[in-house]
Amino acid sequence: MAKILFVLTGADHWTLADGSKHPTGFWAEEAVAPYRAFTAAGYDITVATPGGVRPTVDQGSLGAGANGGQEQADAVANGLETFTELNDPINLDDVDLADYAAVFYPGGHGPMEDLAVDAGSGRLLAATLDSGKPLGVVCHAPAALLATEQGGSSPFTGYRLTAFTNAEEQQVGLADKAKWLVQDRLVQLGADFQEGAPWEPNVIADRNLFTGQNPASSAPLANQIIKSLASR
Repeated sequence: MAKILFVLTGADHWTLADGSKHPTGFWAEEAVAPYRAFTAAGYDITVATPGGVRPTVDQGSLGAGANGGQEQADAVANGLETFTELNDPINLDDVDLADYAAVFYPGGHGPMEDLAVDAGSGRLLAATLDSGKPLGVVCHAPAALLATEQGGSSPFTGYRLTAFTNAEEQQVGLADKAKWLVQDRLVQLGADFQEGAPWEPNVIADRNLFTGQNPASSAPLANQIIKSLASR
């Protein structure tokens, strides 16, 4: 059975501009909704993290307010319990891209702490882009694309993409506390940033790169990748 690689942050905090550590990790919905979609479509999932550490879920992503009500929050929590691959990740540096049909990066603020500067992740992202295999990246996870920059250039320069916007970061009250914002840095990278309405699903596909703006975009993003795989 074909496999899809999920690359998750190994960080449990995000260092703010004042040096304080904001508790974080990966955003639950952005892992659970795509996991459900991919497994329902018949794909096996492998999880990889920097160092092979067990990923930490952002506790803020489990509350009713973050999920549109308690019923959906309970569904996400139950989804995490069934996502057993999270308990036994492989080391990101040991990934062989040839083993996977697609690569998917869930978000959360954690990628801003580790994946944005992880050279191994940067090499995997560049190799996936070059391979033509679908590459899905959602919400804050496009921060990982920053690790592909070498000598002032990146293979993602000029690509149409989206990510968690400055407006959304401002609305959650963290924009003024951050060292940098994902949207700003992707624009500096030379990406053609496509900003949608805050909190509304927004999925951008450019060649084999599929990006989603926010948690609401994670399931639609996964479904687009599934359609891309089915058409191959």
